[in-house]
Amino acid sequence: MNDANVKVETHADPVNENANGSKPKFDLPFLNFQELFRGFAEQGAAQTRQNIEKMKATSEEFSDVLRESCSMNVKGAVDYSARVIEISKDNTSAALEFLSQLAEARSLLDIVHLSTARNRKAFEVVSAQNRELWELAQKVAVETTEPIKTSFNRALHRAL
Repeated sequence: MNDANVKVETHADPVNENANGSKPKFDLPFLNFQELFRGFAEQGAAQTRQNIEKMKATSEEFSDVLRESCSMNVKGAVDYSARVIEISKDNTSAALEFLSQLAEARSLLDIVHLSTARNRKAFEVVSAQNRELWELAQKVAVETTEPIKTSFNRALHRAL
């Protein structure tokens, strides 16, 4: 069979009544595309409104949690700073006490004993102070980030 023997049928008018010689019009089954697309658009718009409301509520919740976390962070920073000031005061007092003891020393041997004892005590005190400040910093970090973590996980579980 060759191309000359193939018969093609269309539902087009063999003669187009248009004077400008445009292509023939084909009959298509009747579909109301406007109504079909309007339905899709309305469903999409409704779903979009719901999603926007959910995002708005989640955003407001996150905003409240961040505000609370920032407040906790500020409180923790104030506590940390106050403790640093107390430690500085204690260390200054200890240094002045050491200087007064050095002023009362009568021999080089007394100065060496005082210095050795002071350095040993200072090392122990500074180690304890550093440990205390580290624990306080960890506490502040946990108190600041835990509400954010909890809120974020809750929002993710609601979204899924």
